[in-house]
Amino acid sequence: MCAPAHARAAWCGTIDGVTSATPGPRAPAPFAPAAGSPAAPRPRCRLIATDLDGTLLRDDKTVSDRTVAALAAAEAAGIEVFFVTGRPARWMDVVSAHVHGHGLAICGNGAAVVDLHGGPGTHSFVKVRELSRACALDVVRRLRAAAPGTSFAIERTGGLHHEETYPPLHMEPGESVAPAEKLLAETLADPAVAEQPVLKVLAFHPGLAPDEFLVLARAAIGDRATVTRSSPSALLEISGPGISKASTLELCCAERGITPEEVVAFGDMPNDIEMLAWAGTSYAMGNAHPDVIAAASGRTVANNDDGVAVVIERIVADRRASDGA
Repeated sequence: MCAPAHARAAWCGTIDGVTSATPGPRAPAPFAPAAGSPAAPRPRCRLIATDLDGTLLRDDKTVSDRTVAALAAAEAAGIEVFFVTGRPARWMDVVSAHVHGHGLAICGNGAAVVDLHGGPGTHSFVKVRELSRACALDVVRRLRAAAPGTSFAIERTGGLHHEETYPPLHMEPGESVAPAEKLLAETLADPAVAEQPVLKVLAFHPGLAPDEFLVLARAAIGDRATVTRSSPSALLEISGPGISKASTLELCCAERGITPEEVVAFGDMPNDIEMLAWAGTSYAMGNAHPDVIAAASGRTVANNDDGVAVVIERIVADRRASDGA
């Protein structure tokens, strides 16, 4: 049986879904308080936590020159930058190649912390919060019963492994193809793969609406695992109990003595909601899912309009003004 969701997932030892949301209406100016929120001075920002796809990245998966400059300015001002994404570590070159490896990345919706400073192809895992094999098997069993026709992929630290019916939704072919139960077996044909921690289970359904599948899966799985989504299709991302972008960001901030009030966060999809609710100041993108807009304390413009950069520029300008620069 999996551990309950309220239990804090422990760090494992140190070891060596990608899309943008449906475009929405253009957002109000950055730093406008959310409706009904009192206008009050914000604590000095010490860390920026930003999602990638549909948030920092434009729809063509590039980082604009304006965003590169804004991140560099934040770093020069002493503000740490964390990329917080559902992507696996091996998909982080899109960021490190263009923004010179700023900071650390929380990958796999909180399942791993990755050091980007070495540049493309040299990323290393700093910490891993794995999904136990028993919990993953329980998730597969429950979803097969609750939503017949679901197909699965298993994301390990070394690559993606999937069932034959799982669609080609990702940037790469699977490392191996077999039923999920076999992919999660204690004894695999390749011992090197068997030793790799499981970061998350991906579940796809061809006939259900994305939010409908999310509600159904959460009801079937309960607190045995964390279920979320970041794709416009019915693709769910399932991590260990208590593991999310928010919980891993909280742990990383605690290690640095950074409080939630000193964090500014950005996101666009349901897998960002907990992080946006946790951060002292948070922004939903102009293209964000309605549930994300409800969770954030403010809004910025869409990812294609450099909404993250717009806010960071204002943060840096305010800091310079307060410091008398």
